[in-house]
Order: sequence, then C-alpha cells, then structure tokens
Amino acid sequence: MKEKGKQERVPLEATLKSMDTEETIDLWFYRPIGYRWALLFQKLGITPNVVTIASIFIGIAAGVLFYFDDLVYNVIGMLLLVWANSYDSADGQLARMTGQYSRLGRILDGLSGDLWFITIYISLCLRLMNSGWGLWAFLLGAVAGYSHIRQAALADYYRNFHLFFVKGKSGSELDDSCQLEANYKAMNWKKDFINKLVMFFYIGYTRNQERFTSCMQRLREIIRSKYGEEVPVLFREAFRAQSKPLMKYTNMLSFNTRVIALFISLFINEVWLYFVFELSILNIMLIYMRNRHEKICSNFVEKILEKGI
Repeated sequence: MKEKGKQERVPLEATLKSMDTEETIDLWFYRPIGYRWALLFQKLGITPNVVTIASIFIGIAAGVLFYFDDLVYNVIGMLLLVWANSYDSADGQLARMTGQYSRLGRILDGLSGDLWFITIYISLCLRLMNSGWGLWAFLLGAVAGYSHIRQAALADYYRNFHLFFVKGKSGSELDDSCQLEANYKAMNWKKDFINKLVMFFYIGYTRNQERFTSCMQRLREIIRSKYGEEVPVLFREAFRAQSKPLMKYTNMLSFNTRVIALFISLFINEVWLYFVFELSILNIMLIYMRNRHEKICSNFVEKILEKGI
C-alpha cells in the first residue's frame, strides 16, 4: 500500500519519447542522468522551464570557455556542455513525469540549444580570428551556422512527424503554422506579452520547416482531410516502417555527433575542422535525409490518392 502523500516513482522508460527516436548515447548516458536529475527536481518542486533556463546559462558558460586556446579551459567547457545537455534531457523527462507540458516549454527547449551554439560559434570565430584567420573566420562560422540551423530544424521536424505516426498527435510536438498564427492572433499583447513575442518567432521557425518539406505538407493535408486526427493503424505502421531507418540521421544532426566533432577539434586545436565537418558531412546527411523523407511522403500521397489506403 502506497504511503499517503508519497509520489509514485515514474520508471525511466516512461520518460522517453519513443525508442524509435532515441539515440544510443542518449539511452546509455544522457537519459539515465537526466532521469535522476528529473527525480531530484520533482522532489524540490522545480518546473521543467526552470531547468531549461538553468541549462541555457550552463551551456553559454561552456561556449565562452571554448574561446581560450587552453585545453584545461576547453575541457572544463566540455564538461559544462555535457552538464547542460543532461539538464536539456532532464527538462523533457520531468515534463513527462509530471505532465507539465507547454508550447512555451518546447520553444524554450529549442532556444536553449540555439543559445549554446551561438555562443560556441562566436567563441570559435574569435579564436580563429586571433590565430590569423581575420574576418574569414566569421564568414566560415556564419555559413556553418546557417547549415546548423537548417540541419537541426529539419531533424526536429522529421522526428516529430515520425512520433505523430507512432503515438498520434498527443505524443508528438508537431505544429502547424496556420494554427499557430490563429493562436497568435487570439493573444493579447498587454496580457500575454512574453508568450505572444515567443510565438511570433516560433511561427517563423515552423514556416521554414514547412517550406523545406513540401511533400510532407501535402501528405499532412491529405491525412487531415481523409482521416482527421485518427490515422488508420495499418497506415501508421506502414509509414513508421519506412521512416524509422531515417531516425538515426535526425539524431546525428541534433547534438551528440556534432559535439563529438567539436570536442575532437578542440583536443587537436584545429577548431576550423568543426565548421568544415558541419558544412560537409552533416550537410550530406541532411540532403540525403530530406530527399529520402520527401520521397517516402510522395509515395504515400500516391498510394492514398490511387488506392485509398
């Protein structure tokens, strides 16, 4: 018999989004650590958004330390970045443990990683500039940063589209810019200034995701008109089977793979290699993932229209 007032512990597995979308490093390292942080934060009554904000400050501190051409500072920065990412894992796990979901929380979660890497990019560019690269360092960093934005945004979008088929709308964070705009217009600047301001930028982010996924948008329109919110199980399973092999690319384009490349470049003191890695290897992954996913969506559109599955 459970003691009165005692919270029942949610198992680690219940704090994961889906085994389809989990990366090996996350499963073996970040998720167990994030789970323990989440249990502690739950006991202390700390909300997921507070954890996210804490991760922002830790991640920015890590980025600043990468400016220094000193391996000791760099290693401390690496440890801080790992700590920040463990909090990034913990905020989502805490939200699933406590049911404290919000769109603001999702936006903050995405913003946290952006702020980490903006700091990292500026620090690396300044470091290169001081070593003789001049303004070319910022040109390289800007192009790599643009690639990073596209890579992370599409990886996040494809992952949530996959989760839509695995768990339905309630288990996915897949958004629609038209619906977001309607919500935005319904908000009042005086009463809800912060949420409306955040929503303004998030609408632009979502529109860009939609702009690069035309076949997916066509499939979404057909799904809404034909099935509403309840996609047939056979259709869901068929799409999941084809989409699942691409999830490894969404993970590689998110955090762990790029951070491994970053850490290697810092250890060998050739930080320009990190930008080159993003511009070459990760962009090749992005192009392949996008083309394959668009082809899958296009094939399903044809099947629905021709065969009515």
